[in-house]
Amino acid sequence: MAKIAFILLCHKDPEAIILQARRLTATGDYISIHFDARAGNDKFNQITAALADNPSVTFARKRVKCGWGEWSLVQATLGAVEAAVAAFPDATHFYMLSGDCNSIKSAAYAHDFLDANDKDYIESFDFFASDWIKTGMRGERLVYRHFVNERKHKRLFYALMNLQKRLGLERAIPEDMQIMIGSQWWCLRRSTIEKILAFCQDRPDVLRFFRTTWIPDETFFQTLVNHLVALREIESRTLTFLMFTDYGMPVTLYNDHYDLLLSQDFLFARKISPESAELKERLGQLWASDRREFAISGEGRTLYKFLAGRGRIGRRFAPRFWESESTLGQERELLMVVCKKWHVAKRLLETAKRVTRTRGLEYMFDEASCEIPHLGGLERTLEKRNRHRRAVMRLLFDFYGVDRLIICLDPNNVDLMRDFMNDQSSARILEIQCTFTDDYLIGHAQRVGLAHDGTPDGVVEHLLPTLRHEFDYEATRIREAGFSNHWRVREDREPGENAVAIAEFFGCDMDAAREIAETPHLYSD
Repeated sequence: MAKIAFILLCHKDPEAIILQARRLTATGDYISIHFDARAGNDKFNQITAALADNPSVTFARKRVKCGWGEWSLVQATLGAVEAAVAAFPDATHFYMLSGDCNSIKSAAYAHDFLDANDKDYIESFDFFASDWIKTGMRGERLVYRHFVNERKHKRLFYALMNLQKRLGLERAIPEDMQIMIGSQWWCLRRSTIEKILAFCQDRPDVLRFFRTTWIPDETFFQTLVNHLVALREIESRTLTFLMFTDYGMPVTLYNDHYDLLLSQDFLFARKISPESAELKERLGQLWASDRREFAISGEGRTLYKFLAGRGRIGRRFAPRFWESESTLGQERELLMVVCKKWHVAKRLLETAKRVTRTRGLEYMFDEASCEIPHLGGLERTLEKRNRHRRAVMRLLFDFYGVDRLIICLDPNNVDLMRDFMNDQSSARILEIQCTFTDDYLIGHAQRVGLAHDGTPDGVVEHLLPTLRHEFDYEATRIREAGFSNHWRVREDREPGENAVAIAEFFGCDMDAAREIAETPHLYSD
């Protein structure tokens, strides 16, 4: 009978990892864990201590600092694979998992499935001939050497690549290798794994090549399996069910997707929401059961595409049917600083970040140039950010690993405020009411293209009352929205007066609130 050695790459949530390891090994299988070296030693020690008496658990000998798109992910995988091969000589299959994966069948069903199909399961498509890469770099991933992370050092990454282009430093792909590409979530037979490890010993030239490619976890194993195994023994698919949005981001699965998941022709699924405790518990019980019959319909991806395309009819920002649980999270808190004078709000944000030790972003929904982390393309334009506002904010909470964020908003963005205030999360608004001199209004008109240096004085004089009315109307709309958890401060008030509202808004003491209230431009002597 098949015995699976799960290869688990993870970097957070030690309690969930411990539970996952116990569930998967309770049915006679094994697990080899690589815990990211970027995570704290205390979390790793918690995991090792909890699983120390489980002979079906092993750990990669060396922890690697992993970065998305880097060779480090392949290095971590190889470390966990080597540990599993040595520790579990009777393991017949090796199955890649992440901490976001959960089983969607029983162990009995999984074992029967692998026994009946003597194949390797790994997506394996021709790198150049297929359309697996939808956007972005293609050949540049391989023919140029990549020494830094594109997400962390974007300017340097592209500067180095462009320098190689100008100098004609394209390198050759190893002659005997056909580069393949596919998902990193594979299930391989022991014989294939042993061939891969032997190949790594015999061909250091190939490893040197892949070490400086970009996103090698999508090409390394896929290429080696295709090189080492007969095509008739490769099933070019993953046994892990996953879906992606139009912007290349994984679709998150929730409690009400249980029946949908069971009907898919896969053994595992990702990405399960961390909040979906009920779903994880039901799937855990299913894995431990002896159930062997499942009605496979396989409509998951088609259903998602259908519902996502029809859920907004009639209301531009109505929740999609599929995304009925697309909330920021009940335990999360979003603090919105609303101010027409962007320079005032930005300075207050910087002070508040330092004083309250809270992450914050500037006018990300109003200013295209606002720097925000890479979110798979969802962040690239203002239109995308506003259209998928909740998804963007949820991804930012996940990216920073926090439950509290501050953002700045222009007062004209009332619809966005209303959307966030109606979310299941805790949302608050701090409105900074400003005074507007004629000079400020003229400067604003020039910034937004309503006027320029050569605009006649008479035109400007007629424009100023219109702008004042527009600003007053925006403030009126916010007031008429009747938001709860809405505090106001005024630019022309003393810091002591503003500090009371600031303390309530940020939940901080008066000393901290006064320091924020004394932010330059919010208050001047």
